[in-house]
Amino acid sequence: MEGMRRYSSSSIPSSPSLHTLRHARRTALNYLFAAVYSCAVVVLLYRQAHRLVHSTTLASFFISLSLFLADTVLAFMWTTRQSFLVNIIYRDEHPGNLEEVLKKSDFPALDVFICTADPYKEPPMRLVSTALSVMAYDYPTEKISVYVSDDGGSQVTLYACMEAVKFASHWLPFCRKQNTAHRSPEAYFASNHSWSSDTEQIKIMYENMKARVEAVLERGKVEEYITEEIERRILSKWTDGFTRQDHPAVIEVLLEGTKNRDITDHSMPNFIYVSREKSRTSTHNFKSGALNVMLRVSATMTNAPIILNIDCDMYSNDPQTPLRALCYLLDPKLKSQLAYVQFPQIFPSINKDDTYSCAYKRTFQINPMGLDGLSGPNYIGTGCFFNRQAFFGGPSTISPPEISQLGPHHVVDKPIQSPPTLDLAHKVAGCNYENMTKWGSEVGFMYGSLVEDFYTGFRLQCKGWKSIFCNPKRPAFLGDSPISLIDVLNQLQRWVIGGLQVGFCRFTPITFGIKSMGPFMGLAYTHYCFGTIWCIPITIYAFLPQLALLNSLSIFPKLSEPWFFLYVFLFLGSYGHDFLEFVVEGGTVQMWWNDQRMWTIRGLSCFFFAALEYFLKCLGISTYGFSVTSKMIDDEQSKRYYQGVFEFGVSSPMFVPLAMAAIINLVSFFVGLVRVLRGSNFEGLLLQTLLAGFAVVNALPIYEAMVLRSDNGRMPFKTTITSTCLALALYALASLLLRD
Repeated sequence: MEGMRRYSSSSIPSSPSLHTLRHARRTALNYLFAAVYSCAVVVLLYRQAHRLVHSTTLASFFISLSLFLADTVLAFMWTTRQSFLVNIIYRDEHPGNLEEVLKKSDFPALDVFICTADPYKEPPMRLVSTALSVMAYDYPTEKISVYVSDDGGSQVTLYACMEAVKFASHWLPFCRKQNTAHRSPEAYFASNHSWSSDTEQIKIMYENMKARVEAVLERGKVEEYITEEIERRILSKWTDGFTRQDHPAVIEVLLEGTKNRDITDHSMPNFIYVSREKSRTSTHNFKSGALNVMLRVSATMTNAPIILNIDCDMYSNDPQTPLRALCYLLDPKLKSQLAYVQFPQIFPSINKDDTYSCAYKRTFQINPMGLDGLSGPNYIGTGCFFNRQAFFGGPSTISPPEISQLGPHHVVDKPIQSPPTLDLAHKVAGCNYENMTKWGSEVGFMYGSLVEDFYTGFRLQCKGWKSIFCNPKRPAFLGDSPISLIDVLNQLQRWVIGGLQVGFCRFTPITFGIKSMGPFMGLAYTHYCFGTIWCIPITIYAFLPQLALLNSLSIFPKLSEPWFFLYVFLFLGSYGHDFLEFVVEGGTVQMWWNDQRMWTIRGLSCFFFAALEYFLKCLGISTYGFSVTSKMIDDEQSKRYYQGVFEFGVSSPMFVPLAMAAIINLVSFFVGLVRVLRGSNFEGLLLQTLLAGFAVVNALPIYEAMVLRSDNGRMPFKTTITSTCLALALYALASLLLRD
């Protein structure tokens, strides 16, 4: 389907190729379409500006100004979107050639950072599956060190980690013997695995472990499940004064590779539990603060040159994933400037048609391929292999940390459980350690945004680092996504607030980013940072044409006017091009339909409320913080989700504008349809009627939730009544404003 121009990655012609790339054949067509569409956009803006200047009444001025604002924002977002289409590329890795490049003993050490924060929102057994899946990589076990950051400081999480390392001594040999591609036990037992006595035995062990961990989670107490004295000693740190927000640093080495062996006498990976010191007065309590603590703690213990960062619910699905990353990180032509290799997030738990567009296909798969043809994809917070050196300055300059043991080139020469090592590790995990240092501003993961991952990747690329998008046919990491609309919208609200924080900081991509990375990369990051302004055109086009239609006021060109075809071309061209990009990259028609529906839902809900909350915060009126999206699943809710039924269920202000738009569009569509069929201003009202009809089709799940459903996921009656009253009030107000 795509053109195939291959390039050898090696700087030495005789050495084996570690990776190849190919360019998308449709790139030239994207250029042609962009040129034509740009001309149409300029003509439209000229028309809107001309109408605005020549407005003769207050109503016409208001309408012209609103439409000009909406179309200007649409033009801006469309322009920034083109950065992702400039140079789309696809990559292939050849991990089999690594054996010819490296000997086994020369494989670089790998530190794995796994983050979790709340066992009651992020089930511990998913953390266990994730940890076991990376411990069982096709990689020298003595080179792997797993660090689990528990930002909640929970005994339950630590107990789950203890159970995981016990089970690992059986699971790792089992994976080697079976040579299975599924290294997560949960995924393996859910697959069509071959039956054997070994399989039955390991499954019983896993189910017993799972039962113990879930029993501890349900009861919230671990004492009765502790059988070893060393475990009692570790858990004794949880005193009466130990709380989630206020506790000392806890660092426990649960496995040491040089000492611990599995049941076949193979060495085990290192496994370290880390809960940073917390106090109610400490700052940097977001995820980036926990990552910086792990960066420092790992430096004192192992200081591996390569770091893998994954979320606790994103288990590894391919045991060769680190080898694929090494195909880039060890390439002599790339490694001096390569900061990280980013893998996409894939969510197998999403229902067939992706009702809430939680696959984020553009964000996690389509856009990164375009960025990969420039300076590389943005960091998305998980499934990312880092060059440790990237956290300490630019490719050609290293910013030395305050103590030499934390530097990327420091050689650890003491055992990880030696008193000096543990003392230093506890010191650098202190909540006040970063005071008067460059951590979070110039060194490590960046602070200053709720989307610290996005901001960190942006700052790294501004310093001159490059990145690579690695998207193998077998997904490298699989995880869970929210299955409730309110959870989806809350998650997105945090993301877009974080984007605004980056967009309005002193390193804003629209100026600093363009200067540092070039125009295309700067505009790409600008597209992400200011995504919340989608709410402006979506809100205007969701209400204004429909309210004008109810007042028999035509605001679009007539069918007989040439301008009519300009509007049709802009609408169909935008949607058609978006549809083709989506389907070419593996999407279905129904998935695309749900995706564009969720675009309008986001614009009327979380984008609008995110912008409001951000600017209120700037005025000192409101506050926001990091919240963990719940991964717990309710059976009835899950059943509705997999049937493709929208989940409302709770009263939320974000549902009010959605219901208002649904009501106004439904009424205006039927009113417009009657007028069009009667021949009353048929040409003038046709576009507005079609637009209202398009909105009605998109809003069908909302009508169903408001009127037809009786389950717990229906639209709350209070929300329906409130929305109806506000819709009537808005109609009355519009009737006054639009009256000439």
